[in-house]
Amino acid sequence: MSVRALPLVFINLGGEMLYILDQRLRTHNTSEDNSEKGLWSENDRKRVLGDIAGTLFSKSFMDELLKPQQLYSHRTMKTVLTRLAHASIMRLNPASMDRLYELMLMAFKYQVLVCPRPRDLLLVSYNHMDAMRQLVRDTPAVENQAEETQRRILEVYSTLSEGEFQLLRQTLLIFLQDLHVRVSLFLKMKIQNPNGRFALPTSGPVPHGIEVPGTIRTFDWKGRELRRCQFPEGGSYSHSVRPGSFELHGARGTRLGLNMYNVEHPEETQTTRPPSLKADNTPNLLAKEELNLLARLMGSMDTEKSPAPEASFRMSLFDMEEEEEEEEEAGPSCEWKRPLFGVINIQAVQDEQTVTELARIVGQFSEKDEENQSDNKGDDLLAMMDDL
Repeated sequence: MSVRALPLVFINLGGEMLYILDQRLRTHNTSEDNSEKGLWSENDRKRVLGDIAGTLFSKSFMDELLKPQQLYSHRTMKTVLTRLAHASIMRLNPASMDRLYELMLMAFKYQVLVCPRPRDLLLVSYNHMDAMRQLVRDTPAVENQAEETQRRILEVYSTLSEGEFQLLRQTLLIFLQDLHVRVSLFLKMKIQNPNGRFALPTSGPVPHGIEVPGTIRTFDWKGRELRRCQFPEGGSYSHSVRPGSFELHGARGTRLGLNMYNVEHPEETQTTRPPSLKADNTPNLLAKEELNLLARLMGSMDTEKSPAPEASFRMSLFDMEEEEEEEEEAGPSCEWKRPLFGVINIQAVQDEQTVTELARIVGQFSEKDEENQSDNKGDDLLAMMDDL
């Protein structure tokens, strides 16, 4: 697993978050007949984008992200991104945050899959950062933070070898491999199948400097070519004619820009889950490390700028009434949707057996509390989370 994947994940998912929020805030700023204004103004939209980008590109947050470390679970990612989305005056309900996270992941997954070569992951990240700088161009301080972050990313990743970029790509694919959420825009463009899997093209130009597939060469121990043979490549490939260029194309050759969210057609970014998606009950062996990462990342965010509750506004990004009813019947279907703690149901009946059972449970909790008091590290972590 690559120890350099975490910064790229946050930068690319953060870029997708700003795209979606910008589109939704523009769409719902007025009523359907444009007769009255919404609950927020254009200044509110700019403030939301500026505060989120400012938190993402803050020096303390990037210092923590750029440390070599393993990539963690979706639950930890979603928790930090939820805190990031709430860094301004906007508040999202849990259902909207779930859909927002899924849409961000699917867009990023498609971009990773269609990268011609592993090093192009860096170009995808640069495209996201350039777009985010455009979204916050009215806030010079945040724009300067984005420029400094891009400089640091270039400094860290430009020295990686091709093998390290290949390991980075494999790490991202493992992180995204079990996600098959259907996006209406992808389905409409025929780049996603009804089961949620992407339909990747088998033809097109190869990366600059790479030969067209179809030849197998055999070399001796001195590097001299002994023989070569041909095999059917199964596609129609051509040499790249524009070195250094990078575009994302759909299955039918249509260019898919990184900011795919259209203000005029917000319904095309709705997400649905395939019915076969099941929960992953595999225990998380990195739970302690994830809590420590979560505490450090969330502790590095500036909490002094948190607005008063009355100054914030709440919004629902997606229309999900039918899907929410289905989820209530089917239960949670994703690893990050499962509750963090179990639920104990106690029947409130005043009989001797019930009172004895309640006393036993309370006694167990008291004993656990005494044991936990001796674990200073655990207490410090819980205290930090309570403060946040």
